[in-house]
Amino acid sequence: MNLKQFLDYDNIVIQCHDIPDGDAIASGFALYQYIKFHNKDVRLVYSGRMEITKPNLLLMIEHLKIPIEYVVELYCKELLITVDCQYGAGNVTMFDAPTVAIIDHHQSEVKNMTLCEIRPYLGSCSTLVWKMFEEIGFDVNLLENVPTALYYGLYCDTNSFAEISHPLDKDLRDTVKYIHSLIKILANSNLTLFDLETAGVALIRAMHNKRDNFAIIKSNPCDPNILGFISDLAMQVNTINTCIVYSQTDDGLKFSVRSCIREVNANEMASYIAKDLGSGGGHKEKAGGFIFAHKFEEKHPNLNTEAYFLNQIRSYYDSFETIYSHTHHLSLDTLERYRKKHIPLGYVPSSEIFDKNTPLLIRTLEGDMNIEASEDTYIMIGLKGEAYPIKKEKFMHSYKLVAETYDLVAEYIPRAKNKITGDSIELLPYAKSCIATGDVYIYVKQLTQQTKVFTAWDTETYMTGHVGDYLAVREDDTSDIYILENNIFHLTYEKVK
Repeated sequence: MNLKQFLDYDNIVIQCHDIPDGDAIASGFALYQYIKFHNKDVRLVYSGRMEITKPNLLLMIEHLKIPIEYVVELYCKELLITVDCQYGAGNVTMFDAPTVAIIDHHQSEVKNMTLCEIRPYLGSCSTLVWKMFEEIGFDVNLLENVPTALYYGLYCDTNSFAEISHPLDKDLRDTVKYIHSLIKILANSNLTLFDLETAGVALIRAMHNKRDNFAIIKSNPCDPNILGFISDLAMQVNTINTCIVYSQTDDGLKFSVRSCIREVNANEMASYIAKDLGSGGGHKEKAGGFIFAHKFEEKHPNLNTEAYFLNQIRSYYDSFETIYSHTHHLSLDTLERYRKKHIPLGYVPSSEIFDKNTPLLIRTLEGDMNIEASEDTYIMIGLKGEAYPIKKEKFMHSYKLVAETYDLVAEYIPRAKNKITGDSIELLPYAKSCIATGDVYIYVKQLTQQTKVFTAWDTETYMTGHVGDYLAVREDDTSDIYILENNIFHLTYEKVK
């Protein structure tokens, strides 16, 4: 489905889920402005047991001039679009409509809908709507106040960006032209006096583990942003390196994760905690997630929630080995020898697209990495869009250049962001083709335990290898230790004697 299909209708109603949050309001407002831009008759509505009362949302509606209406009855003449929810689901009031479209980022709950766009891997519905604008080549900045609304929608649905994970969410955050002063006002209007009391009570009940310096804090039911607020306060304590703050709802457990040490990425810990029971994600310092009540009760019928979190965090700390490339010595006698297959890969000389010494953030599906543009630094692009830096000398020794245009079909095309200006570009249009010479060898071993590697090119951010992935080291540089994902390894390497 694409946004242009909506223009076939003259009378359109956009419906947010009941008691909408910032993401639902932003997504609906963006669609409203787009349809209004094309001179169609359109309304933006919501329903439910009560009207919006949260101070930040009321300010958002006022400052961005969002014409959202609260309705208990609705007549839809032609097309009804539900945003951040799915028609027929439990969180949205059903109104009769001749044609229904769905735009949502949650797990699919409906079937057999012709007009339907659901992408559950995204952190917000705002990201999905923004991406749909991109896909039809429409500049979202043409719509008054919409960039700010979408930015704030993502901000709300990812716990102040703490749970942001997919690169498209990061691209929305980094590229839209939002009103900074208004975002600051909205971000500082989340708490009521009751919320402050909730945070105080939760902190009094904090549980602290001295061995690994982590804290577990249970809060009374509250807005997810309050969990992040409590987490940030807890991280000010000198003996707390990581913390989990959670609250129980009718549907399950909402939790927030924080980390201030390089050996623990908060997003990874969040994913570990929610494994098989829900979802977790974010970035390396701030993250969060959700555990479904029915799954928790099925798997742990006799375990209380605090014991579960304690067990999971202890298990997480015991689950991985950490390798620091500069100081770690691998015995090659115990490893197997491989070389890269003769398959086309992409490469981008960093100094050809950025000035020398420009600090860059390279964004891929696997995460972000930091490098500096120079004549000596190339960026390799793999078969599935994975990207990694390589020194020019190693590149010239390892690869030969080919004339063919480099092409790539992947879920996400890697991007490079200038950390000074904020400009972000796709690497693919600048990529050239190369093929491995077969003269460079690596030694590998398959991992039987989760392993974190601080590589020679980034000593602050680790690569994570899971069971079944491969730990690799170059034969001509034993300090160059890194991780190869299982499926990528078998596609790109072949064993030699």
